[in-house]
Amino acid sequence: MFLIKNLRRISPATSSALIGFRNTGSSSTLSSRFCTTLNQKVQSPAPNGLDRSRYQGLGPTREGEKPRVVVLGSGWAGCRLMKGIDTSIYDVVCVSPRNHMVFTPLLASTCVGTLEFRSVAEPISRIQPAISREPGSFFFLANCSRLDADSHEVHCETLTDGLNTLKPWKFKIAYDKLVIACGSEASTFGIQGVLENAIFLREVHHAQEIRRKLLLNLMLSDTPGISKEEKQRLLHCVVVGGGPTGVEFSGELSDFIMKDVRQRYAHVKDDIHVTLIEAKDILSSFDDRLRRYAIKQLNKSGVRFVRGIVKDVKPQKLILDDGTEVPYGLLVWSTGVGPSPFVSSLDLPKGPGGRIGIDQWMRVPSVQDVFAIGDCSGYLETTGKPTLPALAQVAEREGKYLANLLNEIGKANGGRANSAKEIELGVPFVYKHLGSMATIGRYKALVDLRESKDAKGISMTGFVSWFIWRSAYLTRVISWRNRFYVAINWFTTFVFGRDISRI
Repeated sequence: MFLIKNLRRISPATSSALIGFRNTGSSSTLSSRFCTTLNQKVQSPAPNGLDRSRYQGLGPTREGEKPRVVVLGSGWAGCRLMKGIDTSIYDVVCVSPRNHMVFTPLLASTCVGTLEFRSVAEPISRIQPAISREPGSFFFLANCSRLDADSHEVHCETLTDGLNTLKPWKFKIAYDKLVIACGSEASTFGIQGVLENAIFLREVHHAQEIRRKLLLNLMLSDTPGISKEEKQRLLHCVVVGGGPTGVEFSGELSDFIMKDVRQRYAHVKDDIHVTLIEAKDILSSFDDRLRRYAIKQLNKSGVRFVRGIVKDVKPQKLILDDGTEVPYGLLVWSTGVGPSPFVSSLDLPKGPGGRIGIDQWMRVPSVQDVFAIGDCSGYLETTGKPTLPALAQVAEREGKYLANLLNEIGKANGGRANSAKEIELGVPFVYKHLGSMATIGRYKALVDLRESKDAKGISMTGFVSWFIWRSAYLTRVISWRNRFYVAINWFTTFVFGRDISRI
């Protein structure tokens, strides 16, 4: 009773003070950073008596503080930049709708239970620990809505995940250097019904949705009284797009069907099948010999290849350009990428394909202190360089290059806004293609280590290629924690098979 009486004496204000008492010695610095401008306060009342003027954004950096690099995005390019940035020179602020990086080459394996979802997700705080440790570095779960290059500010809006009880919180962030690395979005080519009925394979939640849909259809198809036509529709998995993502997912799915579904769903094993639809040739960036081998192996695994163009997508069927109707239970869309609405809305020069135009040093020439890397950027035509493909290895090396460039600029006292105009930037970015790899199921893969289709080099297929594919990606997984997860998942799948629980 004595303890309860004393607890009641603690006022709400005292409790708030105790909860907010963090990072002693720098709390005054933190509170001064969170403001709309240096001396402006918002007069509108805030819920629960909180002072909204302290939480309207990050104001410009002051003398004695480290210059601030704001990174928009947490993909391959943005995370590689954050990993390489020197945090003794800069404060790092990341704005992204996800707090992790996705190791996309292994994402298809999570759809069928070969790997667990957390094995391909790397938290940003592990990639750049300063974001969770340094008083001037932050991560904000938000989307950038507008760029004000004249004021060196970005306007952001918090992500609420569609919850009606939470209203998006709008705020501003002042930057000394801005890196746009917000990636791209799946391209639908304006085809009606794609967004409503198809599932893309770009994020972890996409893989989770594919897995739940696939297992749901398997269980529904075994329901007593269901018609033969409906059972065949539910068990028809259609993949649109014959690039590496579509081919690898088709291979993983065929492996899952042959090794697990036919053992554990014996009543429907003869009805489930996979169809891969492509307008031209699958794996167009690979050698012709490798492409023929891929088609042959996919056909052996039960994957049917259909050449055609999708004209319309309806809830239970899609229609090709020749009028053919293809019923489906699961539709996965992987036909390429295009610029996001945010990139398209920016009043910046655009390169081919609607990408943000950059020069050879990853700068956006029309504005100061703004850089763009990854899938959202492309060389301006005035540079005379071709647009680089939207590949992980391109984005990763652009991020590494820009991190080194910003570090050199910071060491030359050019980290502040509008202070790098006279600094020599050094050697421009040069991309050298290291090759391509793709798994096609049944312990087989393709490895093409040539710089281009016309160049000479090593290209191989079969089990050795599959072993090289797994070894290469295991070493490329960012952290030792996730490498251990991936290795254990592969081993348990090989010994016990894939998990078919629908969670």
